[in-house]
Amino acid sequence: MTARITDADTLQRCIGALPGPRDMKVIDHLDAWAVRWLQASPLAFFGFGDAEGIAITVGGGPAGFARTDTPTTLDLPPPRLDDPRLARVGKSFCSLWLVPGLGETLRINGQVAGVEDGRIGIAVRECYLHCAKALIRSDFWQAVPDPLAAPLTPVQAAARSRFLVLATVNAAGQADLSPKGDPAGALLQADEAALWLPDRPGNLRVDSFRNLLEQPRLSLAALVPGQTRLLHVRGTATLTTDAAARARLAVGDKPPKLVTRIAPAHWAVRDSAALAAAALWPATQPPDDLAPAEIFKAHVRLNRSSGLQAAMVRAAVAVPGLVRHGLDQDYKKNLY
Repeated sequence: MTARITDADTLQRCIGALPGPRDMKVIDHLDAWAVRWLQASPLAFFGFGDAEGIAITVGGGPAGFARTDTPTTLDLPPPRLDDPRLARVGKSFCSLWLVPGLGETLRINGQVAGVEDGRIGIAVRECYLHCAKALIRSDFWQAVPDPLAAPLTPVQAAARSRFLVLATVNAAGQADLSPKGDPAGALLQADEAALWLPDRPGNLRVDSFRNLLEQPRLSLAALVPGQTRLLHVRGTATLTTDAAARARLAVGDKPPKLVTRIAPAHWAVRDSAALAAAALWPATQPPDDLAPAEIFKAHVRLNRSSGLQAAMVRAAVAVPGLVRHGLDQDYKKNLY
């Protein structure tokens, strides 16, 4: 393998420069939109970590299984998590919340503040909406239930997976989750020594990759939409622009700009009680009162960034229809 990426500047040049301030869509609390999203969400992926590494699990059940009593706190019921033992006081927390029928996902990051009285208490640090590309590329909501699917080996599960969530943590212990989606065979490929994961066009924030440069241990959970088994992987990552690795993971004539090589320390296919309890498929119609474009706009307005660039972004999102049009065009033209 050649062309290994080892520094943040090379990484950003490879992916591309951000078009504006990096965190304009990020807020530091749960606003009314985020609370409504949580009320409609039957499934979330959770990462718990520290500077030594990170682990991932899934939570699921009736929509609204999580509770929030204040704008800066989130309560999770341990029985709804596949592995609640991962939640320990002081651990960094990251999460990705899905709403049936919507491609966008809500990301909430923070820290475990308490584990007691039948609850996992989270102190919220970040909240923002993530773009829909991963779920679109995976045809996630078009799947049908497949309860009789035959068990798969890890290699088979990797080859058939179309959606995954990648959990990383930086040297300071701050955790992050990132969704990935592709047709089967283009999302994960396995050889004798490693798994290979491509990067497709996204939001250009490169949080996960920056984390991996600082601390290369990762965890991921991958699935075949319609099934309730998860491929869990823990391993060590290397980032590369190696031409052969990129070519093998091309979709059509579009190779990824970079590839993550994962040397698995452990991987296994497990039934997920949380995924089964969420009953995601067939997908229902999304709530009429959740509008991703309006959420993006609201979060930009609530963001505390100052300066000329921030003011220009706020002025741009205030133009009627501009955010929705921009999202539609991005999803149409920049999937690969």
